[in-house]
Amino acid sequence: MTAPAHARTSADLIRAEEPVLAHNYHPLPVVVARAEGAWVEDVEGRRYLDMLAGYSALNFGHRHPALIQAAHDQLDRLTLTSRAFHNDRLAEFAERLAALTGLDMVLPMNTGAEAVESGIKVARKWAYDVKGVPDGQATIVVAADNFHGRTTTIVSFSTDETARAGFGPFTPGFRIVPYNDLAALEEAVDETTAAVLIEPIQGEAGVIIPDEGYLTGVRELTRRKGCLFIADEIQSGLGRTGRTLAIEHESVVPDVLLLGKALGGGIVPVSAVVARREVMGVLGPGEHGSTFGGNPLAAAVGTAVVGLLETGEFQRRADELGLVLSEGLEALRGHGVSGFRARGLWAGVDVDPALGTGREISERLMREGILVKDTHGSTIRLAPPLTVTADELRSALGTLEKVLGQAG
Repeated sequence: MTAPAHARTSADLIRAEEPVLAHNYHPLPVVVARAEGAWVEDVEGRRYLDMLAGYSALNFGHRHPALIQAAHDQLDRLTLTSRAFHNDRLAEFAERLAALTGLDMVLPMNTGAEAVESGIKVARKWAYDVKGVPDGQATIVVAADNFHGRTTTIVSFSTDETARAGFGPFTPGFRIVPYNDLAALEEAVDETTAAVLIEPIQGEAGVIIPDEGYLTGVRELTRRKGCLFIADEIQSGLGRTGRTLAIEHESVVPDVLLLGKALGGGIVPVSAVVARREVMGVLGPGEHGSTFGGNPLAAAVGTAVVGLLETGEFQRRADELGLVLSEGLEALRGHGVSGFRARGLWAGVDVDPALGTGREISERLMREGILVKDTHGSTIRLAPPLTVTADELRSALGTLEKVLGQAG
């Protein structure tokens, strides 16, 4: 007889996954059973400081009381209608999210990849209906080393061969240019271009922050060339960088904004495409949809998330604690850290390859009670919940210093 989950050890549960769970992830060997705030606990009761926050899906920490209450209250009333009917939670969610982002209309979806796919469809429809691009000829310009999801269409314009190999044939209609290169972007955009799709900060690539003025340049170029600017803020948005949106660091407003991860408060999958009315208005009934997109439970949680952001508290925390993070990493430069890039409570940390791969450093930190995740090579990412304290950050950085010292 199989032992109940609560009676099985971490090793038991990891072994149990092997024959029945698809091997599309390579998780660290920790089995989380409980969580609160910035801390998680494994099945044996060991506690870890979560310095990854679900790739920014847990910006408000694990089980934030206001978000849990919103979910509990809605579970007692209504969870799903499908969009075949109206529900009493969706209008407020859309109104407040549009106001928070400074745009006009909201298309609610579930996952980040769905938001990206939806944004692509909206941009192409706009190109045909408004811009006058001949049918079937619309192009979208993207950046090398991007990460926008893992659907077949999205990996068609990825430059990561691990994500692409074995999944063709690929969807046409995309042009790839180097990130942070306005001259290359200018050359790639022509009369067939529906949109430029950019991450304001490239997360999976290692938290790559473009030069100051790049996003402003993208905005100016797309206006001048008559195409849309789509900003993918699924990881970078909703408080992570010390602003509601990362593009706000350059006071840029895109035509289309893609949101996800933190929009669901770490409780349910919630994503959205938010856009100018004249762009989103190209969609008509039956042209796009989702059974669960905009469901009452998601709308209730999403509205509570917007409510937390409307106070500005979490943006201020990320901004102020980001200084603690950056100062701590600067102190480690040359002491195992060869470089880093940080904005708000988000950092890509390059470890001296002689001390180990990013995976090896992540495993050593795990054994010391700190959870992070590698990106590529010897780079790890740090993205703690915005509820983390300064003392917790300093403790995590002290542990990183210890681990790097031991590796040396």
